[in-house]
Amino acid sequence: MQTRLAEAIRDTDDGREAEGILRSCVHCGFCNATCPTYQLLGDELDGPRGRIYLIKQLLEGASVSRKTQLHLDRCLTCKSCETTCPSGVRYGRLLDIGRRLVERRVRRVLPDQVLRKALRLVLPYPQRLRLLLGLARKIAGFLPSYLRGKLPLAAVCSEWPQPRHDRVMLVLDGCVQSATSPQINLSAARVLDKLGISLMRIRGTGCCGAVSQHLGEPEEAAGFMRHNIDVWWPWVESGTECIVMTASGCGVMVRDYGELLKHDPEYAGKARRISEMTRDLSEVLASEDLSVLGRGNRTRIAFHSPCTLQHGQRIYGLVERILADRGYELSPVENAHLCCGSAGTYSILQKALSERLLTDKVRVLEAGDPVLIATANIGCLLHLQSGTDLPVRHWVELLAD
Repeated sequence: MQTRLAEAIRDTDDGREAEGILRSCVHCGFCNATCPTYQLLGDELDGPRGRIYLIKQLLEGASVSRKTQLHLDRCLTCKSCETTCPSGVRYGRLLDIGRRLVERRVRRVLPDQVLRKALRLVLPYPQRLRLLLGLARKIAGFLPSYLRGKLPLAAVCSEWPQPRHDRVMLVLDGCVQSATSPQINLSAARVLDKLGISLMRIRGTGCCGAVSQHLGEPEEAAGFMRHNIDVWWPWVESGTECIVMTASGCGVMVRDYGELLKHDPEYAGKARRISEMTRDLSEVLASEDLSVLGRGNRTRIAFHSPCTLQHGQRIYGLVERILADRGYELSPVENAHLCCGSAGTYSILQKALSERLLTDKVRVLEAGDPVLIATANIGCLLHLQSGTDLPVRHWVELLAD
């Protein structure tokens, strides 16, 4: 794709990166075939190819409007298009750049500003989120049904295993997961403890930065990244084995630290090292002897592979293999590459599209008559839970049972 970037952006870091991405696109359209929003809406501007053209026009100095912003907002950032693209177009990075520039040039209506600000002030902070959830549970009877259905049950957690092994790994507590489902990391710690690995929660770590990044606030996101790096760094220097991610959404973000902070002279090297050390829990367990965990009782389950696992981190089939090896029977899931509609804050900001995707996803997950649904990301878990009567659990909880 030929480009003529505007002078104001041409020689900036964003401009050079965006131009390289644009030039790699041959506008073949393969991406539209696997784009969830294009499948729903059938509008070229609601598929990756059309959004790439919109961002190209923006970078070349064309005027932008709320319509431009709307089409970029509708993108789930699921990266299914990146998995499909034969040219390796880094669409996700281009979208980040485009969204950030549009945010500077198009003023949002006041209700949208307030909602997005509220999400950034609450979701990345577990204590604030716990307080809000506690209040919501008390007034649940007065809430709209769609909000009531999304309320997670109050978490009940047991004691974390004491560190007692030579092998040590760190885990990100995160924000939403630690507030709504702390038993997920606890289950991971118990499983790894049986395998001779101590999983450590490091006091002071916080949100991975994904909420701010995807809401068009990269500097705010960078602040979360630098903070986590600072907290982890003494452990990195002391030889900890890796940093384990139990939420695939956080995993794909932390694996991007090196890329996102590559122009930061103080943190570039450290960020690259953190990204290199980051492992999804499935990658850790796939290299261990799991026979000590015993086997399940052939329970039939449906596994939903989050976009951040399969498209973001390019991890395919590991969780399914681990569960099958432990005795679980996995039911088939049609169009498993498509998003469930959670996508971070998308289910709040783009409720109508999100609900359509949720309905489609629940239908294919339930089609194989499973007794429960398993997944690998907290956002997907909470979203799916609101659309089905089946239990929805993180897959590591099944190994810890």
